Amino acid sequence: MNDPVGLILLLPPLLFALTFHEAAHGWMALRLGDPTAKLLGRLTLNPLVHLDPLGTLIFIIPPHIGWAKPVPVDVRYLKHPRRDMMWIALAGPVSNIILAFAFGMILRGMNAIGHDFSSPAERALVNMVAWSVVLNLSLAAFNMIPIFPLDGSKVLTGLLSPTAAARFQQLEPIGPIILLGIILIGSFSGVSVIGRIISPVTSTLGSLFTGGIL
Repeated sequence: MNDPVGLILLLPPLLFALTFHEAAHGWMALRLGDPTAKLLGRLTLNPLVHLDPLGTLIFIIPPHIGWAKPVPVDVRYLKHPRRDMMWIALAGPVSNIILAFAFGMILRGMNAIGHDFSSPAERALVNMVAWSVVLNLSLAAFNMIPIFPLDGSKVLTGLLSPTAAARFQQLEPIGPIILLGIILIGSFSGVSVIGRIISPVTSTLGSLFTGGIL
């Protein structure tokens, strides 16, 4: 995005989406018996607690995704570690879908009011609400890609047989390198694999949640 103003408008929706995502992981971990996130102060909507510098900056690159610091989970507290980790991982993307739906309803309400929202401040507010829908859906779809350290890798690990899961987890050390490479190659080549995965989700659910406004 070359528009500095547009970039600034993206920041609040992005920070809230990332923060809510990580807090949801911690909340689910606590529900399943692990108090680690709570003890470390990660059950909060304070974005400063969750921010990862690289994950926040990378959103400048289309399709405008990012990540926050992973919420720590101590599997020793979990009764069924592999299954419980799957639910903890799912909590993040699901929370983003819930937020996208909520902001979609807000956008519908704004549209139903009939007000033209013509002042700069009003247009900025409408744009931030619209971006909240798109960014939350983008984060949900992005995080469900089964590449470490994304949530989709933990979901897939929980679905695989123990033997297959152990083999898959051998890719964990190189997962971040693979992921960053895919993002950068897509950015420089103009053919974004990540974008092609995310776009159908944002367009379909974005239209559904906003009643066709997006």
